[in-house]
Amino acid sequence: MTDSSDPAASGRETLPEKPHAIVIGSGFGGLAAAVRLGARGYRVTVLEKLDAPGGRAYVRKRDGFVFDSGPTVITAPQLFEELWQLCGKKLSDDVDLRPVTPFYRIRFHDGEVFDYTGDAEHMKREVARFSPGDVAGYERFIAASEEIFSIGFEKLAHVSFGSWLSMAKIVPQMVRLQSFRSVYGLVSSFIKDERLRQVMSFHPLLVGGNPFTTTSIYTLIAYLERKWGVHFPIGGTGSLVNGLVGLIEGQGGALRCNAAVERILVTKGRAVGVRLANGETLHSDVVVSNCDSAWTYRYLLAPEDRRKWTDERVEGMRYSMGLFVWYFGTKRRYEDVAHHTILLGPRYRELLSDIFGKKVLAEDFSLYLHRPTATDPALAPEGCDGFYVLSPVPHLESGTDWSIEGERYRKRIEELLEATVLPGLSGEIITSETLTPQGFQDDLSSFRGAAFGMEPVLTQSAYFRPHNKSEDVENLFLVGAGTHPGAGVPGVLSSARVLDGIVPAASTFTRRSDAAAE
Repeated sequence: MTDSSDPAASGRETLPEKPHAIVIGSGFGGLAAAVRLGARGYRVTVLEKLDAPGGRAYVRKRDGFVFDSGPTVITAPQLFEELWQLCGKKLSDDVDLRPVTPFYRIRFHDGEVFDYTGDAEHMKREVARFSPGDVAGYERFIAASEEIFSIGFEKLAHVSFGSWLSMAKIVPQMVRLQSFRSVYGLVSSFIKDERLRQVMSFHPLLVGGNPFTTTSIYTLIAYLERKWGVHFPIGGTGSLVNGLVGLIEGQGGALRCNAAVERILVTKGRAVGVRLANGETLHSDVVVSNCDSAWTYRYLLAPEDRRKWTDERVEGMRYSMGLFVWYFGTKRRYEDVAHHTILLGPRYRELLSDIFGKKVLAEDFSLYLHRPTATDPALAPEGCDGFYVLSPVPHLESGTDWSIEGERYRKRIEELLEATVLPGLSGEIITSETLTPQGFQDDLSSFRGAAFGMEPVLTQSAYFRPHNKSEDVENLFLVGAGTHPGAGVPGVLSSARVLDGIVPAASTFTRRSDAAAE
């Protein structure tokens, strides 16, 4: 029996069929990959486990409040702009991106405050308030950050480190830039005041790294922020997610939510599609995983399909810290609280050692407090404020039972915030929700509940990180925080850009339908 709706069956000429690309996960890396594949002629299907897109940028709505789950610091906006340009549009067509200043208000345990901005003169004055003798060293640090940025970001972030040769070529530059040093170590070579060392070295925590062990390549963030600023989209980062979904659908691609992938299907060493948790099978020419790289190899690929990324190797890697995140809304506004506030605790090195080394849940903490309603009041009901506060904690190897510990930990954070920047907080809260490392594992498929994938130490960077082009399976590619170049919004967007050089051209697969061929 022939299907009369089939053009081939009715004798009409059939256009070449577009090759099919499946993208697992709809975080920024997956959505960016889908746009790029669509622009290159692929028919793209994005599969998302949750009930809405975004991955770690999933949007939570409660009691009239809108909370961004994860990424809130938007830098390098031109990486988003490029995606819109691929679709013949401008970012501003869909997203109203606003600059934020100060970038961060950093509050020390004794109440002293450092306003971190992109203004060079302001920053020198802030440094001088704490340590006049460090101003010249700070300027040298920014100059070093710029040089590292010019190599580490502009030249290497979009390179696929798929071979030893590609890595060997950059070793001399890495040695010259002292990439073997930690972020804190490089900062300390320029700056002597301990409080200023903390101010200039905290950035790795935004991408899952310990400043005392993360490669100093990540000091490039200081100059990256100076160059392009820190931004926030009106409507929250969910507006960027929605804008990217619109681009994908405008290309003819599709997003399917509530579509958890159970297995990447492999035939003769080649990815040929996926099987969903509901038993449905989808076939494709290429598969791109935006799922955590460790989770991809450990759980989405059968052991017989893995030679390099065995269970033992995956489990033997070092992983980033976990996060405890508390989303809450208040029935009053706190107008004197900045959009981004970092509250440093009484310990710096010792706390990080507890989190990353000992993997114990400490009694003290340092916090990142996000108040998006400082820039966009519409994210909360009138007269209210929306917040999330994030505390770095050990990942699940700590053995913490978050079903027991979670509320106690949240209450301690509430007490600290009430005693410092949010007076009367306990009586003002009208909505509340938490996300723990257990939630990162169960809901976001983060291996061991590590919020940023593999820890960004030198021996797990570039060539030594899971490759963007799978080492085990042909036509399987990886994007997102767990692959090169790493975590953070610029990193995951750059990982999608890497695909342009390694995913085969669509013409490699283009063919007429089977019916037309017959």
